[in-house]
Amino acid sequence: MNALSAAAPLQGFWQLVHGPLAHWAQHRPDAVAFQSEAGFWTFGRLHAEVEQRSARLATQHAPQMLLLDASRSTLEQLVDFLAVIHSGRCAAVANPDWQPAVRQRIESWLPGQPCEPESAAPTTAFYTGFTSGSTGLPKGFKRHHLSWTESFRVGLQDFGPVVAQRTLAPGRISHSLFLFGAMQGIWYGCGAVMQEKFSASRCLATLAGGDTPCLVAVPSQLLLMLQWAEHRQLAPIPEVELITISGARWMRAHTPALRALFPKARIIEFYGASEASFVAWMDADEASGPQAVGRPFSNVELSIRPTGNDAVENALAEPGTSHAGDGLIYIRSPMLFMDYVGDAHDATAVLRDGDWLSVRDMGHIDERGMLCLAGRQSRMIVTQGKNLFPEEVENLLASHPAIAQVSLHGLPDTLRGLQVHAVLQWRPQIEAPSALELNQWLRERTEAFKVPRQWWICEHWPQTASGKTDHGQLAQALRARMTAPADAGISPALLPALQPWQS
Repeated sequence: MNALSAAAPLQGFWQLVHGPLAHWAQHRPDAVAFQSEAGFWTFGRLHAEVEQRSARLATQHAPQMLLLDASRSTLEQLVDFLAVIHSGRCAAVANPDWQPAVRQRIESWLPGQPCEPESAAPTTAFYTGFTSGSTGLPKGFKRHHLSWTESFRVGLQDFGPVVAQRTLAPGRISHSLFLFGAMQGIWYGCGAVMQEKFSASRCLATLAGGDTPCLVAVPSQLLLMLQWAEHRQLAPIPEVELITISGARWMRAHTPALRALFPKARIIEFYGASEASFVAWMDADEASGPQAVGRPFSNVELSIRPTGNDAVENALAEPGTSHAGDGLIYIRSPMLFMDYVGDAHDATAVLRDGDWLSVRDMGHIDERGMLCLAGRQSRMIVTQGKNLFPEEVENLLASHPAIAQVSLHGLPDTLRGLQVHAVLQWRPQIEAPSALELNQWLRERTEAFKVPRQWWICEHWPQTASGKTDHGQLAQALRARMTAPADAGISPALLPALQPWQS
């Protein structure tokens, strides 16, 4: 990476996600750019194939935005992705799990007219991804090149040269974290190892091989690796130098086990969003409370603003300060997304104020300058006249040795406004506590009004496409259990099965 100064403003081809591919094809033609169990591409072969497919799109006068074929292998999708953006077009990345009706609806959002785009530019759209929305349809978000190349640059600046090494990104590219990891490997010139289907054992074997020092993963993947390593009594893997964790909250109680398995790795959590990219980061073993998500990246500014209709009119907080209590977190950086794609209004859409953006997360900045998340505004529960952020109680309960998953909800109650309900999934082969014991355990760690009044068990835990808990499905299941079938709004057979727990 000596061709690029991490601290300098990006210039020339470094401003484009695919820009450095030609550079590395010239200087490192035989180095492996992409690899998976399905095969590999060297930088030289990859560049030639990308140019060929890009020229074919130009000859066909393909539309400005193209939805990738999710039935193809991960490696083929990555080549298609690079070809689309090389041609000056925007690549939309489909989820292979979409139902036909969902895919058809999303295809209807995309332009179908033939076009002859100009060459790719730093602020032209290159990527449309999809994340879970509140309407039942995926929420499309569109990005320009500079929003990711600035992320690559600031990662190098803030994490250091260790990040610019061959990286394992073992997930579908429909999850933007793994597509980001793959493109980062191209941009840095170090290459990326992908997986057609996630396998904890193959991940550990790849990392132990010694030529893939960096790992990008979501928490659920790391937990599966830890379980596999414990089950097989694997030796520590000192070859790993950097682990970056995102996609969901990492439970720091597992950090000692992760450190034991990867004794020489720096373990970094970063907080971000599909619409915001990088926001804040911290070392996973740093002595911080569960709400802390780190200090802002060096090209990010934060503003904590009070909620309410007058929030936008409030004066901005000075950098490093916060308003009293938790407020909406606003972000300003060169890494923000462009806009949404689609015709479905989504109540979880971002808030904008000029070049500031909020994904509706709430929190504060503590005395050390650390951003602390309270939770998502849309999930806040008002009970007994007090504000409760489910994430706080979920984090506490998730630290209990018998609990694998937890989701907190508020249901209408004539006395309290909303009554707190908790849905749990037990860890296998660990004896579950009684409801009385769990209530007592939680009361010793938090205020009484935050303790759930009713507990439910869900054996088959619903997850979104990105591997996070699908709180929306669980909320629907709770409403279906608490109302007459005619009032539930959806057939209970289509929802996760919940059983009341009183034992």
